[in-house]
Amino acid sequence: MSGVLKIKLTDAQWEFGSTAATHPLFVAGYGSGKSHAAICRLLKLKRDYPNLNVAYYLPTYDLINTIGFPRFSEMLTTLKTPHVLNKSDKTITVGRGQIIFRTMDNPERIVGYEVADSCVDELDTLPTDKARDVWNKIVARNRQKKWDGKANTIGVATTPEGYRFVHDMWVKNPKPGYEVIRASTDSNAANLPADYIDNLRSIYPPALLDAYLEGKFVNLTSGTVYRDFDRTRCNSAEKIKQQEPLFIGQDFNVGQMASVVFVRRPNGLHAVAEITGVYDTPELCRILKERYSDHQIFIYPDASGGSRKTVDASVSDISLLQQAGFQIRANKSNPAVKDRVNATNIAFSKAVLWVNTVECTQVTSSLEQQAYGKNGEPDKTSGYDHTNDAFSYPVAFEYPVHVQIIITGIGSAM
Repeated sequence: MSGVLKIKLTDAQWEFGSTAATHPLFVAGYGSGKSHAAICRLLKLKRDYPNLNVAYYLPTYDLINTIGFPRFSEMLTTLKTPHVLNKSDKTITVGRGQIIFRTMDNPERIVGYEVADSCVDELDTLPTDKARDVWNKIVARNRQKKWDGKANTIGVATTPEGYRFVHDMWVKNPKPGYEVIRASTDSNAANLPADYIDNLRSIYPPALLDAYLEGKFVNLTSGTVYRDFDRTRCNSAEKIKQQEPLFIGQDFNVGQMASVVFVRRPNGLHAVAEITGVYDTPELCRILKERYSDHQIFIYPDASGGSRKTVDASVSDISLLQQAGFQIRANKSNPAVKDRVNATNIAFSKAVLWVNTVECTQVTSSLEQQAYGKNGEPDKTSGYDHTNDAFSYPVAFEYPVHVQIIITGIGSAM
């Protein structure tokens, strides 16, 4: 490429274009310049390796014609870089290499070519399974060897569309080289109409504005139950100390027992461990005794466990826990679900409730992703309810909605 890439970029766009990460993610709101950032990144890579090919992926062929070809051709013309556009082959020849355009609507067509680097536009608009298939195919195409021995790269620029493939790969289970660069719509306000952001605010509810203005991952299917939980703001590095008392929230379900282990610190309750997939209460008792034999254990169970049974028809679940020597903290009946949810959200908002997101991965996912069902109650079909119920029982007991939360610590009842 003969042109010198001197294009004005926002800080986030510049970071995405210049990062050395092999798999950077530019996750951003509407109008934040995602495509512009991706195009600039790819042209820089094409300039650095003029003999090699690069690939640009869009959801549909219509978008190649309306966004891909015009935007790349305009940028190359601005840079005074000779190029040949071939619409039938979906390529732009630049020097001794090509910019290859492909779509993601049919993953089976991502075959028959090799490139050194790629950029993927709006990957998160695809269903999770399809996005994973597309990603695997793109990775397989990225295999042209670079003269300087540097790694092949794949950049992704997308609006977050809930907890899908992108969240799983870059946030929940990131691997080395997977870097997240977030940008808000405001970051690109200088290049937008004066009323653009206000118009978005007028048509989208707050949860969607978090995604479409701030570039945050939120539940888009309906309102998120635990809306005040944020894995970064509420994260804890606390772990279990020797012989300290443990406070365990417990949900009873045959084959799906869920336990969340808390510890007490001056700034509140910290979830530091989780136990899931236990078959029944006797197995749970055995596990707790093996893992925490030198700890005093207080269990906050589902209050209905006093009458329900996961194993022996003559003995209730709570009775089994008591017989095992654990101390039970529960009222005669569970609080209303909305009160338990409100107590948990208030505790998060008051910064007296924390989660070790490394040790409590299921808790973290469940808090982020449980939504309200059509009946207005927290959804119980997705499997997130078991862990969330276990998590919220101790919170509702210690921080009931009618009691003011003291930010400096938790009460002596603990």
